[in-house]
Amino acid sequence: MIKATLRSFLAHKGRLMLSALAVLLSVAFVAGSLIFSDTVTRTFDRLFASTSADVTVQPRKDLDSRVPTGAVRTVPAALADRVAKVAGVASAHADVSVENVTVVDSRNRSVGSTSGAPTMATDWFVTDRSPLKLTSGRAPRGPGEALLDADTADKKHVRIGDTLTVLAQPGSFKVRVVGIATFTTTNPGAALVFLDPDTAAARLLGSADKATSISVDAARGVSDARLKDRIVAAVGAGAYDVQTAEEEAKSATESLGGFLDVIKYVMLGFAGIAVLVGVFLIVNTFSMLIAQRTRELGLLRALGADRRQVRRSVLTEAALLGLVGSTLGLAAGIGLAAGLIKLMGAFGMNLKATEMVVGWGTPVAAYVVGVGVTFLAAYLPARRAAAVSPMAALADAETAGTGRPLRTRAVAGASVGAIGAAALAGCAAASRTATAASLLGLGVVLTLIATVIAGPLLVRPVIRVLGGAFPALFGSIGRMSQRNALRNPRRTGATAAALMVGLALVGGMSVASASMSKSFDQQIDKTLGADFVIMNGNYLPFPQEVTDKVRGTRGVGLVVRQRFAPLAVRLPDGKRVETTATGYDDRLDDVAHVPYAAGGSAAALADGSIGMDAGFAGKHRVRVGSTIPVEFPAGRRTELRVGALTDQESSDGFGMQGGLVLGIATVEKYLPDGQDSALYVNAASGTSPDRLRQALERTLDPYPQVQVRDQADYKKLVHDQIAVLLYLVYALLGLAIVIAVLGVVNTLALSVVERTREIGLLRAIGLARRQLRRMIRLESVVIAVFGAVLGLALGLVWGVCTQQVLALQGMKALAIPWGTIVAVVVGSAVVGIVAALLPALRASRMNVLAAIAHE
Repeated sequence: MIKATLRSFLAHKGRLMLSALAVLLSVAFVAGSLIFSDTVTRTFDRLFASTSADVTVQPRKDLDSRVPTGAVRTVPAALADRVAKVAGVASAHADVSVENVTVVDSRNRSVGSTSGAPTMATDWFVTDRSPLKLTSGRAPRGPGEALLDADTADKKHVRIGDTLTVLAQPGSFKVRVVGIATFTTTNPGAALVFLDPDTAAARLLGSADKATSISVDAARGVSDARLKDRIVAAVGAGAYDVQTAEEEAKSATESLGGFLDVIKYVMLGFAGIAVLVGVFLIVNTFSMLIAQRTRELGLLRALGADRRQVRRSVLTEAALLGLVGSTLGLAAGIGLAAGLIKLMGAFGMNLKATEMVVGWGTPVAAYVVGVGVTFLAAYLPARRAAAVSPMAALADAETAGTGRPLRTRAVAGASVGAIGAAALAGCAAASRTATAASLLGLGVVLTLIATVIAGPLLVRPVIRVLGGAFPALFGSIGRMSQRNALRNPRRTGATAAALMVGLALVGGMSVASASMSKSFDQQIDKTLGADFVIMNGNYLPFPQEVTDKVRGTRGVGLVVRQRFAPLAVRLPDGKRVETTATGYDDRLDDVAHVPYAAGGSAAALADGSIGMDAGFAGKHRVRVGSTIPVEFPAGRRTELRVGALTDQESSDGFGMQGGLVLGIATVEKYLPDGQDSALYVNAASGTSPDRLRQALERTLDPYPQVQVRDQADYKKLVHDQIAVLLYLVYALLGLAIVIAVLGVVNTLALSVVERTREIGLLRAIGLARRQLRRMIRLESVVIAVFGAVLGLALGLVWGVCTQQVLALQGMKALAIPWGTIVAVVVGSAVVGIVAALLPALRASRMNVLAAIAHE
């Protein structure tokens, strides 16, 4: 049996190659994502471990905000002298390092990272742990000089002697580049500007008495842990955040973890789609191969092989396929990881492919996925093979059976579908976001399973409709292609299911993204009343200098500032909620239309008052006039009176639970170092918006980090950010289509082999080569469009239910992108044509007499 199995596997290696490609793609994405994330993690672990001071003293971590405020947490610079006196301290240095800066060249072009990494300004203080070394020029001396990192200098074409402008919180200032520093370790992608240590604090923090942290070197023979304990005792427990080098490296790695997780989960998402779609391909391939080998399997049974041996033989073939596909996939995964490392280099993160990490878990995961998926996918076909009767060996020719009646599928599909539909209905009716999201996930999974199970039941009615015009358009060729697609509903359903999965995902996400865009458009139309909004494209805050320049621009009539503040509120029901409040200037009503359930903007923004979302207030037993304790960063506390209740949509997803609004004066009092995040500007009387825009753009030319946007521009910004998610879905679709094409090619190729005698007879009675190719292409097109119709129908249901979940977050508009749906259907027809090219060409080249004599 082992010899027979190996010979059978090698005899069908050409037919199994496409299935092996599906395994290869699945394993490649799993292995590539693991190798890449392990490499990045190991690289940054080494970077942080080699550059962290023995002990670091930082501001105490209290309230954190997912919304940037521009405030920089600091410690007294004099703390370095105090720490230096602690027993066991060899040296202590007051560090200055800030990220809330923008650097521009002499042409007002940004000199900073374009990959999302920060632009940092810091003091030039060289130690044995410094990740950069001076490679040209000299160190900065005095306030008018600076160093720039070599990667940024090269990309932005900055040379020694060039003048840069640093836009910092205290104000902008010019520096001359006097040296270039080169990374000795991995460049994390940030743009780094170094200033003279004596002036960095004054320029970047506004006071020479401040620092962002204290770096401490331990004396020889003193452990980091012991030195930390001594420093904590000296400065006071809880006053500052004191960490050893190991703790600091771990904390830095954890803060980077979010970025790494995004990449990892995106890659694993691709792997999941590849695995899911590949399962259909493998099941179909083995089912067809077993159907074509009925006589062979029957002869094995007649010669004495029992059912278990036949089943084991088929599963062994699957395991061999999985081993081959996994091995090739692991190699492809290493190549994919190397490509990602190079791609990161293009974005500024200079990883080294020679330091690629292939941990023991990667090959284990690769073979578990590859072999496991193939083995499980082949199990049902293997059971079918074991059921072949020895009498089948007596048949004149092998026939592809249509299988048992579909009653079992009908019952199972209807049962699972009913539960899934009930879950989706519950999602649409739910009033809590968490409940609705859980029911949505359950409904999506169950309805997908139900559609896959019941797919063969839908083949005949749907394909009769989709191919109904074929006889009229293509005559007998069209009629035969339609009947070929109807010949084996199980096979057609399984082939179309591979495409259906990807298109269902695209349909659902397209509806969700279109609904989000439409909802934001409606909200912007309803609430934005300003002529222009001045803000950063990434919603980052900007210095006061920008606000002052805008106010001084000719033609500006009204400027209302927006500023964020992290805080914690203690509510009447006893709960403590950490969130972010939004501060506004007076006259908010002149630039925005804020709906109120009680009170108004004047009451909400008054000194000592706070506004709150009515729904949030009702949930926590808050009324107008209630006084609530509020805690700001750095331990600043107060009590604020609830002056108004807004009727706005919830912003929970942005870390702004409660919809809290304050007056700018209150924010400045308790968060004095914060920066403005947006300016709402109205034109003065007699100034047209077009003329004001031109004036504002001239004013802001030296500040490339902010842009002038009208209502249409603001909508486009939101649309572009939503589109990023959609592009990811389209990439997943592309992968699903590649594997689905492999599936259609495989099905048609095996179908051509199965129908060899039939094709020979058709050619003998006058069917031309061109007509034969057309017949196979039409069959492929109708199968592909069938998968598209099922997928899009399922995706539309998912999308509508997703919109109901979004409606609980305030995005109540429903939009269906019909243009995208039509384009997907047309694209599916093209996919069908492409998938049929090789099988149709092979069929048309058959020798007629050999085909008729085929058994």
